[in-house]
Amino acid sequence: MHLARFPRLHFAHLPTPLEPMTQLSKLLGGPNLWIKRDDCTGLAGGGNKTRKLEFLMADAVAQGADTIITQGATQSNHARQTAAIAAKLGLACQILLEDRTEAKDVDYNYNGNVMLDQLFGAPLKKFPGGTDMNAAMEELAAELRADGKKPYIVPGGGSNAIGALGYVHCAMEMLHQADTAGMRIHHVVHATGSAGTQAGLVTGFAGSNSQVPVLGVGVRAPQELQEGNVFKLAQATCEHMGIAGAVKREDVVANCNYIGKGYGFPAESTIDAIELLARTEGILLDPVYSGKGFAGLVDLVRQGHFKPGENVVFVHTGGSQALFGYREAFNLPTYS
Repeated sequence: MHLARFPRLHFAHLPTPLEPMTQLSKLLGGPNLWIKRDDCTGLAGGGNKTRKLEFLMADAVAQGADTIITQGATQSNHARQTAAIAAKLGLACQILLEDRTEAKDVDYNYNGNVMLDQLFGAPLKKFPGGTDMNAAMEELAAELRADGKKPYIVPGGGSNAIGALGYVHCAMEMLHQADTAGMRIHHVVHATGSAGTQAGLVTGFAGSNSQVPVLGVGVRAPQELQEGNVFKLAQATCEHMGIAGAVKREDVVANCNYIGKGYGFPAESTIDAIELLARTEGILLDPVYSGKGFAGLVDLVRQGHFKPGENVVFVHTGGSQALFGYREAFNLPTYS
């Protein structure tokens, strides 16, 4: 797959490391656990959206945009990375935040990613949960056009056929790393939400006939809806790349048993997973996405879902910046 055919800016720190989780593998037993460090992509502290934004921002620049519009939840990792790259490129950026949790905690509403959005100079506007955020972005874009601006809308999570190319590339990158190391990847696991990461990975692995299965651990939607969203976007990504039909419905698998109360609410298993990885491997997860994805991985290992000796790669999608908005969710000791 020749991705150089598509416009792309290069600002991510790539390739990201593919590291063994030696201590955790010993503790849990069973498969060999690896972690793909996409929390280390560099932009604004890193995260999976950076790969997507390399393609999306190239498209924006090609269209002559002067203002970037995007949306997400209050503690959106995507918003943080979008605001950062807009600043780097000298573009204005306006962020629309949906209040999906109705949390009143000051840290949640003003710390973490929210604080970073503001440091990058992006004006924020909050909307009630359940708002049609795509319509809200279109309305803002119309207002900006009336003022003579040239807005470019980046979808939530950067998840469309252009953004998904970032994770087609990630799949190819992982295969190269594994081939170089003489390692067979038996499974890839990651947190799945707006669908772009999983759609890109599935397209990359299926399109290259690598036969690497991808399991998305859902963070917000029930299984049938999540798999449907991912498959639809994977189909669109395949068509965009000229390999229509490369992804089959059975290639898209999601496990949505670790969502807990809902999007933005860390379950008890989420908190446990964050603490486990921090205290065995010194790696930080986030309470919304990667923490839930990792909770799923750990539980499946304990259930014997993976065979002993298999190589299981967890794709760390970043987001530890959001931890600072969730201190009350952790039972951390006081100190003197």
